[in-house]
Amino acid sequence: MADEVPGQASRTPLPGDSAYAAPGGPVARADARAASAATPRTPTIEEISAELDVLESMSGYNIEAAYDRAVELERISEGLCETVLALRAKLVQVDVQIRWGELASVVPVMWQVNAWAVANGCRPLLARSHLLMARAYWELADMASVLEHMVSSMEALDESTLPRIRLTHLMKLADALDETGSVEASRERYRQAERLAATIDVERHVTVLNNLAYAEYKAGRYDVAWEVVERLLAISEMGGYEPDPLIMDTVSRVQIALGHYPEAVMAAQTGVLMHESQELTHATILPEVLLTLALAQRHMGDTKNAQKSLDRSRMICEEHGYTRILVQVRQEQAELHAASNDYRRAFEAYKVYHATEKELVSIQQEARARTRQAMFEAAEARQEAELFREQARRDPLTGLRNRRYVDEHLPAILTDAAATGGSVTIALVDLDHFKRINDTCSHDVGDQVLVAISGMLEAVPAGATPGFAARMGGEEFLLVMAGVTPTEAVARLEDLRASVAARSWRSITGDLPVTVSIGITASQADSTQAELLALADANLYTAKHKGRNRVCATSGATGASLFPAVPSDRRRHRDAPPPPAAG
Repeated sequence: MADEVPGQASRTPLPGDSAYAAPGGPVARADARAASAATPRTPTIEEISAELDVLESMSGYNIEAAYDRAVELERISEGLCETVLALRAKLVQVDVQIRWGELASVVPVMWQVNAWAVANGCRPLLARSHLLMARAYWELADMASVLEHMVSSMEALDESTLPRIRLTHLMKLADALDETGSVEASRERYRQAERLAATIDVERHVTVLNNLAYAEYKAGRYDVAWEVVERLLAISEMGGYEPDPLIMDTVSRVQIALGHYPEAVMAAQTGVLMHESQELTHATILPEVLLTLALAQRHMGDTKNAQKSLDRSRMICEEHGYTRILVQVRQEQAELHAASNDYRRAFEAYKVYHATEKELVSIQQEARARTRQAMFEAAEARQEAELFREQARRDPLTGLRNRRYVDEHLPAILTDAAATGGSVTIALVDLDHFKRINDTCSHDVGDQVLVAISGMLEAVPAGATPGFAARMGGEEFLLVMAGVTPTEAVARLEDLRASVAARSWRSITGDLPVTVSIGITASQADSTQAELLALADANLYTAKHKGRNRVCATSGATGASLFPAVPSDRRRHRDAPPPPAAG
């Protein structure tokens, strides 16, 4: 099996047709596959469609069998001239290959199916292709692209979509919203998914609750997570459903967080036993449950058995290339040595953990590069590369335009303004003391601040034609506004500065404030992009030099202030620093 490209996979895949998972299911069992292969009769179109329904839901479990059967169903469908069925079978293969980490090779296939679905108005295939593209980006930890494709996927569904299919898409959207920090929107989608799952079957209802419990656990809301777990277990018992190993892993994780270590050990051990007794299990669950078991055993003080559990998890990860889980195993190994008071070995293990973590990042970066290159090549092949050009001109973290977009569009905006006698306002916005936020809180918190600031920046050019916000790199942003006077543009930017300073950032940065400094200039008839950016940068430097959290706006030609004549209470917000004392 190829190396797994690590990423935060969805906690529990939604189950498919229960007949498939049950003993004697038509595809899952090897004897059934053998019997099917021995039967000369070609399946009907209805039978192929039904079998694809099952494979689409269960390809994350018995993945080798799912892939082989999908290849065969594609061949049969092509022989029957059933293009839609053949493309569905092709996407089942893509799904399996994504799970194997073969992203670059399947990207062209996904886009080809997507293009065919658009051209032929096939909404089910369009939704499915966007879902799989979201899954590919999930493996690359590119959550902004995941969310983009999940929104497109949901838009492709219609009233004829089966509830179980809608549920799959709704759950993935909830997961994507959760990962991108839209907690309330995510929780609302989980609630919608739970209501829908309750109308289908107990297994799906329990699956939704498991994902919700894990999301609350990751968010640090352990009491809420446990309430969801208790509801999950009650519904399972009432419905006669036996939770699977992934669910027991969630239960154990929440119990560890709450300090219920004996119960956590029991839950994880149950998950391991379930994995060994159940015919169908998700590919990576055993090393994950063993890791959780080791964590619980360490907290119990049972370091000997914790080491055994961890060794077994590590061996599976190394054998199958599960790098994402292996990073966590290495980290836990350092903790385990420390718990045994073997600090020398703990230090050595911690170094190995960091090396593995760097390897993980390298794999992700390489996979992203290969995947994006494959996307570009696929787009060129069908001469419909507009979406790829758009992605290449947007910052993946914030969704704003990037430097490439600026270089391609700003010169034309300046030329048009000069031809009509208008002017373009250019502003460079820089976060004050941003390194302190990264160093004190974390780079993840820094990213959250950047995303929040980006949302505020996007609103500034509203009504400016043309106008846009861009991320130039790091914590520096560019705002371009044409079609409005420099006076109005500066007023908007002063309001932006005051709004950033006034906003409550406590939930993100704690006690650290977030402010911005802004350097502004306006174009003249013969202004160039380089000149304007240099002038805006000089004004930004002046704003920083004068104490930060302020705006410096001057005309490049005359050096005159561009500040509008507005009352001082608009220019000064209560959280802005007072002007420096005379002298």
